Amino acid sequence: MEHIKTPHINLLDEIAFGKTVLMPGDPLRAKFIAENFLENAKLVNNVRGIQGYTGYYKGVKVSVMASGMGMPSIGIYSYELFKFFGVQNIIRVGSAGAISEDVKLKDIVVGIGASTNSNFQSQYGLRGVIAPVCSFDLLNAVNTASKNENINIKVGSLYSSDTFYDDTTPAAQWGKMGCLAVEMEAAALYLTAQRLGMRALAVCTISDLVYPPFDSLEADAREKTFTDMMRLALETAVIAEGLPTLLPKE
Repeated sequence: MEHIKTPHINLLDEIAFGKTVLMPGDPLRAKFIAENFLENAKLVNNVRGIQGYTGYYKGVKVSVMASGMGMPSIGIYSYELFKFFGVQNIIRVGSAGAISEDVKLKDIVVGIGASTNSNFQSQYGLRGVIAPVCSFDLLNAVNTASKNENINIKVGSLYSSDTFYDDTTPAAQWGKMGCLAVEMEAAALYLTAQRLGMRALAVCTISDLVYPPFDSLEADAREKTFTDMMRLALETAVIAEGLPTLLPKE
């Protein structure tokens, strides 16, 4: 029996990934989504404890796999999924900290683009600064899904940071430039998708307020209470199933 294998994903091709992969940072959140939303979910990858599951949601084959924390990690997993495993769409389902006072705890933020302090883009050798953006097809799909499911979303820019504990505390400055929330993965996901000609979208639930009163959700709540975001991403995956098939660019 043929194996499809990379240094970070070891998958039997008969239990393939779906066209769309939901990608939380936390492996336990991936497990929670698989156990509570997918039918006939099977563990298809557990290299380094990065749990990946494939199952069915409303009859559509969908996968969910953790990305780990930070841009280097999601850069690896998204590249391998797009390049070697036939994945067309990756929807990040993560947590974020609000840096705009228009955004509150548990709000769902969808990233049109992702500003960043990362050097991830330097690998492309561009003589300028690229703007990492989401797939319009997936943005349109999540907008439709939000209306169908009566789930409110706030759409705007994200700020993807390489540092969680940052001595320079720059989040407020990015907020002044219109960024709604800070997180740590979207820019690398968007850049990888742009480079390979695939589709990506970041959908985040606000877990922290990075402005007074500096409130936050507990770790258990981050793992298990973001159910509106999870359902919204799965409904988006159902719509995305009808999108044209893409081939990764060389």
